[in-house]
Amino acid sequence: MIRFKIIPMSRTIQITTLFIALLFLQACANRSPDSLLDTSLSQQQVAHSLTQQHKNWKGVKYRMGGMSKKGIDCSGFVYRTFKDKMRVRLPRTTALQSQIGYEINQNELRPGDLVFFKTGLIFKDNHVGVYMGKNRFLHASTSRGVMISKLSNPYWKDAYWHSRRVIR
Repeated sequence: MIRFKIIPMSRTIQITTLFIALLFLQACANRSPDSLLDTSLSQQQVAHSLTQQHKNWKGVKYRMGGMSKKGIDCSGFVYRTFKDKMRVRLPRTTALQSQIGYEINQNELRPGDLVFFKTGLIFKDNHVGVYMGKNRFLHASTSRGVMISKLSNPYWKDAYWHSRRVIR
């Protein structure tokens, strides 16, 4: 019979080792197509679903932390769109949404990809929308509520940060 000797570790070493392992797993988890969420919808169906979501939510006012038609913020709208139209659960916040899936170039965008922006004059806040195709994205604007905007609009073109693919 083989016996293993367990070497005692200090609590600090245990926590540090666990933290490093989690960082390694996090770094690996979001870098490949294998990290994409499954949906049975084609690109055309995704684009149609996004158009329907716009019709259902058009003009709903922006409200920080909001998740209903009484008011919704950008990441909440993305969360609701994926949950309601694609039956996919994304993280709730822009910060977490900006880490899922994998980064793609702007010229690779297809319907359902997430587009991220750094907005604000002094503090660069993060903003997120869902690419619809034909240079358009659906989002909850702080000034105009739920709407469709063009990536070529000078404001969004200057504020563009990056894009991520989260669904197959």
